[in-house]
Amino acid sequence: MKTLGLIGGTTWHSTVDYYRLINQGVQERLGGHSSAAMVMVSVDFAPVQDLQDKGDWSALGRLMVRAAKTLEGAGAEAIVICANTMHQLAPDIAAACRLPIIHIADAAAAAVKGRGLTAVGLLGTRFTMEMDFYRARLEKEHGLKVLVPDAPERAVVHDVIYDELGRGLVREESRRAYVKIIDGLAGRGAQGVILGCTEIPLLIKEKDSPVPVFDTTALHAAAAVDFALGG
Repeated sequence: MKTLGLIGGTTWHSTVDYYRLINQGVQERLGGHSSAAMVMVSVDFAPVQDLQDKGDWSALGRLMVRAAKTLEGAGAEAIVICANTMHQLAPDIAAACRLPIIHIADAAAAAVKGRGLTAVGLLGTRFTMEMDFYRARLEKEHGLKVLVPDAPERAVVHDVIYDELGRGLVREESRRAYVKIIDGLAGRGAQGVILGCTEIPLLIKEKDSPVPVFDTTALHAAAAVDFALGG
């Protein structure tokens, strides 16, 4: 079994799910008392959020590189960034350390294409929905058509993530708002919806959506298990 290196804490609520899902995946595959070999650096999300709000991706890149190098020194054999938005810094990590990065967008795209879908909606932070690092990877490397909500709806999605889900708050009012947004994406041609923030699965489940949803936390964790076990 290979040792996974997790960069967590962005936020810790979803990082808990990563730890659980990866261990469960290994135990299901190997049986008995098996669990995953992992090391983790969990960052403080408060300064991370502040730097995101300021648009200081250079400082965030340095923070993520330090975390990755710590994991490399601790014996990790691959990096798992436990957040969609922080994959903006994946190139910084790739340039600074020798470890492969298990990319969350690749895991999502594989699942979408595995269902035979070609057009998907994308929900996430405004960074994930508006910047190129995620959408361009889905479109250019995987050939998917990606739809995002309009600007006012993107603001709703983003604010719920930061003001509620990132603090562990799950509100029915916010679920209804997200479902309405998903309905709109489906009406525009989305055959499925990527939950492109690892906190969104706390709020939205398959039963809530008129189209298939793709839980990036679960899909990324499964890809990490595949890497660890060489599958």
